[in-house]
Amino acid sequence: MNFKALCLAATLAAAAVVAAPAHAQTLRWAAQNDILTLDPHSQNHATTNAILQHAYEGLVRYNAKYEVEPALATKWTYISPTQVRFELRKNVKFHDGSLLTADDVVFSYGRIKQPQGTMGIYVAGVTDVKKVDNHTVDFILQGPNPILLRNTVNFFIMSKAWADKNKTANTQDYKNKEENFASRNVMGTGPYKITGWTPEQRVTMTQNPDWWDKHTSNVKEVVYTPIKSDPTRVAALLSGDVDLLTDLPTQDVNRLRSDTKLKVLDGPEVRTIYLAPDMGSPELKHSNIKGKNPFADKRVRQALSLAIDRAAIQRNTMRGLSIPAALLVAPGVNGHDEALDKPAAVNVDAAKKLLADAGYPDGFEVRLNCPNNRYVNDEEICQNVVAMWARIGVKAQLAAENMATFIQKVQNFDTSIYLLGWGVATYDAQYSLQSLVRTRTAGADGNFNFSRVSDPALDKLVDAMKTETDVPKRNAMIREALIRTRDEALVIPLHHQMRPWAMKAGVTTIHRSDDRPEVRFTTVK
Repeated sequence: MNFKALCLAATLAAAAVVAAPAHAQTLRWAAQNDILTLDPHSQNHATTNAILQHAYEGLVRYNAKYEVEPALATKWTYISPTQVRFELRKNVKFHDGSLLTADDVVFSYGRIKQPQGTMGIYVAGVTDVKKVDNHTVDFILQGPNPILLRNTVNFFIMSKAWADKNKTANTQDYKNKEENFASRNVMGTGPYKITGWTPEQRVTMTQNPDWWDKHTSNVKEVVYTPIKSDPTRVAALLSGDVDLLTDLPTQDVNRLRSDTKLKVLDGPEVRTIYLAPDMGSPELKHSNIKGKNPFADKRVRQALSLAIDRAAIQRNTMRGLSIPAALLVAPGVNGHDEALDKPAAVNVDAAKKLLADAGYPDGFEVRLNCPNNRYVNDEEICQNVVAMWARIGVKAQLAAENMATFIQKVQNFDTSIYLLGWGVATYDAQYSLQSLVRTRTAGADGNFNFSRVSDPALDKLVDAMKTETDVPKRNAMIREALIRTRDEALVIPLHHQMRPWAMKAGVTTIHRSDDRPEVRFTTVK
């Protein structure tokens, strides 16, 4: 099929999915990935949070420059280093017209901490939230917390009365495929009301006329459409069925950039794509090695990393829209250092020697789990990795699938090694270190450490940085922790994503390096 015919077929397919009112106050936004749930305390998943931030809000928020500013709280005061008083904004209404009170904040704190969810990292270090009066709460801290406010941006507040009425006080247990009322319905205070979600088809939103803040956007309705197919997604934009596209196939960026009816907004993303080998299981799942775990040996992990030609992936698969990575965090994150972020060049012979020294001269078999609709070229990257590992005798069986089912396997520890992308919502490296490589506990530590990393020296550094308020001293801890994570190959970074967005010429928005477009910063002509 020629390109013109392919575009026509893809456009027809997209029209069935994206069809929506085309007047000027509707924003039709598409990307490749669907949300996982509407429960704001269940899944720490960037696309889910990108949608939910329009309906749910935190006590504070980011402004256009990623500075923390008041939101549901108007003021915060440090009563002591471990007690922070938040004064709530008065006359804030939930979408059902009920008023926000301190009870909703206390309730939401108890809910986000429940262990079946993965959002607890955003209240890490908070031991209690106490009601002072109807519009005042105190956060009681385990110790001084240098990133409390940046964490609190994503601590979304839900209506207690609504949750009680609908028997949804418990956070959804997504990994066990459970649902609750909040996983399909929303009750927040935000600038938009989520009016519907049909999985793999669309999310619809309408502007909230009773929002406490002033609307500067003329967008009255939003239709978000997940479109997995690259050609279909691009064709939807070219045909006018989509106004904003935030998942651009790398091979189409230059063509979209040259289209006079469109504009491309360029920017980096604070997201690192990495591989996570299971380090802690006594026997590696989905492998021909029985009775032991090859990934427990640092030499094996280093061999896997040395066999990967990141420059080739950057050149051929990412078309230049990536930065080969050695560190767990991307440029733009506090703690990143370009001088440290230099991956070793591919070296097949050295990788083979490391495997032989570790006792695997002939390699071994293993399964690589990978999403196929979440990150830029995710399945293609995994295919590249499989081919590169084959050169050192590691025979990887690729299991690529939809993010919704992939992440359930990850969270149930049903993987040997998996590919994931991690964006840094707080713009501070502690968030990545504490979530991904800190030994897992019943609390927020290691809440996304599904590869069983456990390194006492690293844990000591992470725990110290949580309460260190001396900035140079804390940054030195972060640096040491990132170097140790790199040198011990606790995870295997591949690259940091670049993230251009394409839109109709009449759309104006602000590029967000957390890949979370905000409609409050968007207008449509």
